[in-house]
Amino acid sequence: MPPKNDFLPVFEQLKNILKPFEPKLTVTADTPGAYSLDGPYSEKWKKQLFFGSAQIKKNYVSFYLMPVYMFPDLLKNISPELRKHMQGKSCFNFKKVEPALFEELEELTRMSVEKFRRENMSRRSNISQLAGNRKP
Repeated sequence: MPPKNDFLPVFEQLKNILKPFEPKLTVTADTPGAYSLDGPYSEKWKKQLFFGSAQIKKNYVSFYLMPVYMFPDLLKNISPELRKHMQGKSCFNFKKVEPALFEELEELTRMSVEKFRRENMSRRSNISQLAGNRKP
């Protein structure tokens, strides 16, 4: 199904929240309606972890951020407005561009990367570089 044109600006902005982390993660989808990143290999879970994605759906654009499922404490300070866009434990749905909420989601994504690093999810990858730090 081709992406709905009215959702393309929403999708592009949500995709741009994830793109800065592309060099350190694995791109698993990059199409006109879906963009997805996997995190590094996890010694804890013995597999590469899904990190997040933006996907155009029938009635909205979804932004998935798996670290908020794995570490629910990341959600403790999100605004009630952003929480209203949550569906389930790690998905946010949007029908239009919402700059203030997208800024908050960008910060939440950055904090999610830092949480990965702090929790030392992988000994085989340089996870500290995900958050822009050079020190382990």
